[in-house]
Amino acid sequence: MNVTATVVFILFFLGVTVLGFFAANWRKGDLAHLEEWGLGGRRFGTIVTWFLLGGDLYTAYTFVAVPALVFGAGAMGFFALPYTILIYPFAFVVFPKLWAVAKRHQYVTSADFVSARYGSRMLALAIAVTGIVATMPYIALQLVGIEVVIGALGFDTTGFVGDLPLIIAFAILAAYTYTSGLRAPAMIAVVKDILIYVTIIVAIIVIPAQMGGFGHIFGAVPPAKLLLKSPDATSLNGYSAYATLAVGSALALFLYPHSVTAILSSSSGNTIRRNMAMLPAYSLVLGLLALLGYMALASGVKDMPEFAPYFKAFGPNFAVPALFLHFFPSWFVGVAFAAIGIGALVPAAIMSIAAANLYTRNIHKEFINRNMNHEQETNIAKLVSLIVKVGAVAFILGLPLTYAIQLQLLGGIWIIQTLPAIVLGLYTRMLDYRGLLVGWAVGIATGTWMAISLKLAGSIFTIHLFGMAIPGYAAVWSLIVNLVVSIVVSALVHLVGMQKSADRTRPEDYLDVVEG
Repeated sequence: MNVTATVVFILFFLGVTVLGFFAANWRKGDLAHLEEWGLGGRRFGTIVTWFLLGGDLYTAYTFVAVPALVFGAGAMGFFALPYTILIYPFAFVVFPKLWAVAKRHQYVTSADFVSARYGSRMLALAIAVTGIVATMPYIALQLVGIEVVIGALGFDTTGFVGDLPLIIAFAILAAYTYTSGLRAPAMIAVVKDILIYVTIIVAIIVIPAQMGGFGHIFGAVPPAKLLLKSPDATSLNGYSAYATLAVGSALALFLYPHSVTAILSSSSGNTIRRNMAMLPAYSLVLGLLALLGYMALASGVKDMPEFAPYFKAFGPNFAVPALFLHFFPSWFVGVAFAAIGIGALVPAAIMSIAAANLYTRNIHKEFINRNMNHEQETNIAKLVSLIVKVGAVAFILGLPLTYAIQLQLLGGIWIIQTLPAIVLGLYTRMLDYRGLLVGWAVGIATGTWMAISLKLAGSIFTIHLFGMAIPGYAAVWSLIVNLVVSIVVSALVHLVGMQKSADRTRPEDYLDVVEG
């Protein structure tokens, strides 16, 4: 066991645990109301929202899986960089509208909006279930990051004793999330983001300096991993896969319940706009993070005898921990591993709260008990947030995977099917809820079939058109199918003259007015 690194790691972990419980008294509100517990009372300003969204979107997935993909698959791993650039202009335009409608009508989830906009409980149920199911593997993805770090500190991660640190970490997370709600991850996100920035800045200076500079690093990387394979007469090869991964991931990112929760917790539409202008600062850090994959390749850490058992256990996910263990003193290894560990806890907390909000508002309240008061509603949400965390732990302990990133990509295939109902619903009611439901079902089925046909080992599905092979992200192909079916079925509904459902929102809700 690396004693020094472990002590530093535990000290940081204890610090954020205290912070998590203290957060219940920060910007104090009545935590018996779901809006206070699950959305922080919609009072987070620009700075807090920036940290919260950064903690929400740039997770242990970022720290572990992106460099792991670059380490294992080369240039394809850099798709994560353009997708975070594409998403912010899209979110700048779209999500202040969603915030404005949700604020005026006291909606807590995106499914609340869908239910009111289309007058369909079943469509809202589909959106809620999709969000919860897509969130589960995303929370599990964070557990992979913690598991790798625990292993890197020298603990055996096999068997019940090996799983114990992971279970303890999430038990503590569950306790302060239950007590403080969204305020806990919002406060801890500040610590997490500072740790990540410090760790990456130090790594990007120290490691290349010890390896002879970036020229030596790129020179040592196999040429096949530096560039995407060029298109030819019969196939677009890596180009279409790279482009569709970037576009599909961008479209999916802010549809996840945890992203929507962070957005709806903002104090104004202008807070969201300012954050979409500022968040690209994280994209720079993401590019530097991805370079750690090349550094791991060039340094040869995979072939070092002391790391062989870890690479056997964790695969490419151990690339970044191996780098830090090789190049840094133990105390800084503890800081870096704390950044990864806390980088898993913050988004996992927000995700469990978001899933609980969806279940409480759009499943329990709609279909089980329509007469819940505020306190009952919040208690149900607290209980569900615990169940979601337990489910995620069981998910990852029972389903080890080579590339943690594939979990998130599979979730992306499902969550992107909610785009027509949520995003297009902010601009038009031309699509009918029956068309959207059929489109959603066909999109889910198509995307899942594509993933299964790839044996869940990846999400790049090749289609063949006019003699050309076009590999692409299954989420994009399934979304196209979803949109076509939604439009066709909606047109048929209008032609047949079936009764249109009531829209409980008002036209003035959608005026592009700068708020706050």
